[in-house]
Amino acid sequence: MLKNWDKRKLVPLIILIVFLGFWQINKFQRTSHYLGISGTTMGPITYNIKYADQENRNLQPAIDSILNDFNNALSTYVENSEISLFNITDSIIYQSPYLFPVFAESKKIYTATDGAFDPTVGPLVNAYGFGPGSERVIDALNFDSLLDLVGFDNVSFDNVMAKKSIKGSYLDFSAIAKGYAVDVIHSYLRSCNITDFMVEIGGEVSCFGRNPDGNIWRIGIEDPMVSDDEVRLKATVELKDLTMATSGNYRNFYEIDGKKYSHTINPKTGNPVEHSLLSVSVFAPTCMTADAFATSFMVMGLEKSLEKVNLIDSVEAFFIYANEQGAVETIATDGIKKMITQ
Repeated sequence: MLKNWDKRKLVPLIILIVFLGFWQINKFQRTSHYLGISGTTMGPITYNIKYADQENRNLQPAIDSILNDFNNALSTYVENSEISLFNITDSIIYQSPYLFPVFAESKKIYTATDGAFDPTVGPLVNAYGFGPGSERVIDALNFDSLLDLVGFDNVSFDNVMAKKSIKGSYLDFSAIAKGYAVDVIHSYLRSCNITDFMVEIGGEVSCFGRNPDGNIWRIGIEDPMVSDDEVRLKATVELKDLTMATSGNYRNFYEIDGKKYSHTINPKTGNPVEHSLLSVSVFAPTCMTADAFATSFMVMGLEKSLEKVNLIDSVEAFFIYANEQGAVETIATDGIKKMITQ
């Protein structure tokens, strides 16, 4: 027979054993019911999705269908997409649910960044050879005429239709579309009662709940100083119910006569940006917001971006830049510092 003292010790021990048992069962269920799917969208852009589902549903057919519809609405690479049709006309009545939200968010970021984010920069992006097709046609004769087409204030819209006030203006939502697509798939997974998942499309990420090990999701931030065929992480970040989008000029650029032309075009000057900022990762409640601000900060450069990000609620950033001596340094805003490991 156990003494009273032994009984008192046994009760919490039994509770601990039961707790550990449930924890192991929960961990096993979490891991065994995790599914992973991958594919391509928006042309060659890859996507990777992981989600926990007790029903083991294969959601890839539905996700591919959603992304196909999304592409047919917003891709300038699809000739008969809604945005492509708008680019060759003066107005459009929305046929899908995707146009109005991207117009509304673009206007919001355009205003917040004093025009650093501008989807009407498309004619210059194309002329520099970074849009559909690869032919570079920028020259002194057409530069000013193309710059005259830039300005999101020249586009008016409501929740039914959009209009252009300048004939020939061209919209390109590529600087916000991947983040927006992440949000769309995030919403779909939540509608399926999925509470633990990670959605990544072309490097833009949304993490919700826990990973297969029951921990907070940890996502890598690429080192911008490695060669094109090498991948190395500069940092990792813990993301819980948060999104991240990264923009940089270390991959998509070309050189002519020793001069580097990056794919990030300043909408105000019409020129590819030239500054010390190598990449920026932005964290926000929605990936569409993070994506647009990441592009904006790459246009602004480090100093202006640091000033701006501190004025924006619910937006944090991690900057990778080259100092005056050419050495790589980083800056994380206060709200994200504790979640980043370098």
